[in-house]
Formats: sequence, structure tokens, C-alpha cells
Amino acid sequence: MKSFLHRMSNCQTIEELWELHTRKMAEYGFDRLIYGFTRYRSGNSLGDPEDFIILTNHDRSYADVFMGEQHYVHAPMVNWALANEGACSWGILAQMLESHTLTPAEQRVLEFNYSMGVTAGYTISFKSVSARSKGAIALTARQGISQAEIDAVWKEHGADIHLLNNVAHLKILTLPYTAPNRSLTKRQREALEWVGDGKTMQDIAIIMGLTSATVEKHLRLAREALAVETTAQAVLKAAFANQMFILEA
Repeated sequence: MKSFLHRMSNCQTIEELWELHTRKMAEYGFDRLIYGFTRYRSGNSLGDPEDFIILTNHDRSYADVFMGEQHYVHAPMVNWALANEGACSWGILAQMLESHTLTPAEQRVLEFNYSMGVTAGYTISFKSVSARSKGAIALTARQGISQAEIDAVWKEHGADIHLLNNVAHLKILTLPYTAPNRSLTKRQREALEWVGDGKTMQDIAIIMGLTSATVEKHLRLAREALAVETTAQAVLKAAFANQMFILEA
């Protein structure tokens, strides 16, 4: 465990970390994972899906429907994660069915999951210090493993599994992440970095060896790429995604 945690902490990219983590979870019987994180939760909204950090090793046939068609909005365990922290067995789904507490929309998601072999597992909802951020991971048990069997695995190894997922979550938040259609060019990132350092438009033009108009063009394109209205919002969003002040390979 100590050796593995060292390897995890030294990962330099999300891809490297995710590959390592999914292989480790498979050793416990969880061969399909979905990780999700948002910094833009507000009221009943999780924010723009384009801004989510989403990692999964599920088949496209499942992920494209569950995420692409926003089934997650009505997923019972997602709703549990939004209201709770810690780990929860999917055994509560059977209790919800028996007590008829699932909404029709939640039942449809459950039926879809069962049709795709997503029948047993655990959900971990991570602790957050911000009311606007939320992260969780769904650990799906390998097909053929019952909920009772995976509960037995959790009883023996649950503390370690929970720890590994907490560390993976915290590590993900330190690594650069570029959402689809949200990537910045090197010049856009550089201009935002100087804004973040408190430089004026004239200062930035001199530092970058450009005209003020060209600097403003880079900042405008950065705002468009990040889907924000102001440069201050662009700096904040780029910083959240660790796209600023990063070391080049």
C-alpha cells in the first residue's frame, strides 16, 4: 500500500493516475469506474457539463448514454452523493425499490444500468470545503459479482479502498485538466498568467513583445475558449483547471 501511494502521488498526468487507479480498483473487483467533479455547483444545478472533470473506463455504449444523455441527473446514487459524504453500498437501491421511494426517472436509470450490467458496487462522495464544489466516484463491481459478495470485499478492504480513492481524488485536483473545447493556446495561457500576476495591458504587451491589441485578442480568445464573460473569470477558471503556471514537458 505504501509503495502504491508513492507511485500515485508521483503521477504527472491525469491519464497516468487514472490508468494506475483503475488497475488497482480492478484488483478489488471494481472493473468499471466513473469519477466526476465540479467546481460550479449552484442550487440544484451542477453547472455546465463542459466544465466537469469526468473520468471513466466504462464502455462507450454505457458512458455515452449515462453521461452524454445526462442520465446521471436522475441516477439514485448520484443524488445520494450530492446529499452525503463517505461511502455507500448500492445495496440501498434494493431498499429504495422495496419501499417505492424511487421516482419514475430514477427507476428508468436503474433499469438502464441493469441492462448494461451495472448492478453492484459502491459510491464514494468526497468531502468538500466549498459549497460550490462536489466530487464522487462510482465503483462498479465486475459482472457476475453480487452485491452481497462485493459487500464482503468492502467489509475486509473498505478502509483501504476508501483511502485510495480519497488520495486519487485529491491528486486529480492538482493536475492539469482540459475539458473538451476548453483548451488554451500557449499565448492565451501566458497572457492570462500575466493578468493573474496583476500586470496591466501595457505591461503585458511589453513583456510578451506584442501590441496591446494583440494581447487583448489573446485574452478575448481565452474568454471564448473558457466560455466566460470577463478576463477575471477566465483567470479563475484556468486556475481551477490547473491550466496556468504549469511546467511544460
